[in-house]
Amino acid sequence: MNVRTDMPISFPGLFPDWEFNPSRIAIDIGNGIYWYGIIICAGLILAVLFCSWRAKDYGLTSDNVYDMIIWQIPLCILGSRIYYVVFYLDLYRNTDGSLNWSKIAAIWDGGLAIYGTVIMSCIVMWIFCKRKQIPFGAFADLGCMGLLIGQAVGRWGNFVNREAFGGETAVPWRMRLWTSAAEYIEVHPTFLYESLWNLAGLLLIIFLISRARTFDGENACFYFIWYGIGRAWIEGMRTDSLYFFGLELFGQPVRVSQVLSLILTAAAFAALITGKRRHPHGQDALYVNRKKALAEPPEETSEEPEETPHES
Repeated sequence: MNVRTDMPISFPGLFPDWEFNPSRIAIDIGNGIYWYGIIICAGLILAVLFCSWRAKDYGLTSDNVYDMIIWQIPLCILGSRIYYVVFYLDLYRNTDGSLNWSKIAAIWDGGLAIYGTVIMSCIVMWIFCKRKQIPFGAFADLGCMGLLIGQAVGRWGNFVNREAFGGETAVPWRMRLWTSAAEYIEVHPTFLYESLWNLAGLLLIIFLISRARTFDGENACFYFIWYGIGRAWIEGMRTDSLYFFGLELFGQPVRVSQVLSLILTAAAFAALITGKRRHPHGQDALYVNRKKALAEPPEETSEEPEETPHES
């Protein structure tokens, strides 16, 4: 459903007299600098700063984070765009059925998918870790927290764009959007649901999961389980989803993102169970602790020489 991007946003059930009418364009230069891009960049900067700060807790350095992010930024934008175009290919065809490459390249018109970012991020991280001889699980444990920060902040770009919202509802926190100068709809603010869900996942990892982890990759397993469950639930409310070949479950159409979410959740849960079985107790197997053990000098043992008995 198309909504007016020049009309105000409001939450009449919570703040009856409050309206917010942001322009999509923050700075009108060239094709324009959009608030969406600024918000995404803010989330990226916060994620990098956080990961640099916490890198030592995972046996890594801030240089490791900066070196990898140089590759991740352009490639993740590419992966996000490829994912979106593949699943919405008909939007990028000419009338004769051929692909419109100039339209595909116009990312400033919108069309990025978070799962493309996640998938490409994992690929880049795996290659980087292989080249630098760093355990992938240790870097993934750190990187998943950065992903959650970026996702939690980035969803507010959807708010400014008046997109990624849910179906109509009468809940007290409903969001009002205008479809014309005289008509409006009141919908689930699914951007807010996902932002809060990601923030909750980040706090759980920081204060609970990371403190009890026994193997490298445990934070990442929790991330995919947590995000997968939340995304499958929230995606069911959205009205702009791509449907999975007309498949229905409990009378509701199944979305592509829901299928991918459930697959990743199941795979992460299996990896978590396997990891816990191999390392049920203690944290000696963690890369950061193995690295510390190698750096510590061996303990010196002073043994007094045995006295040999003298014959008298």
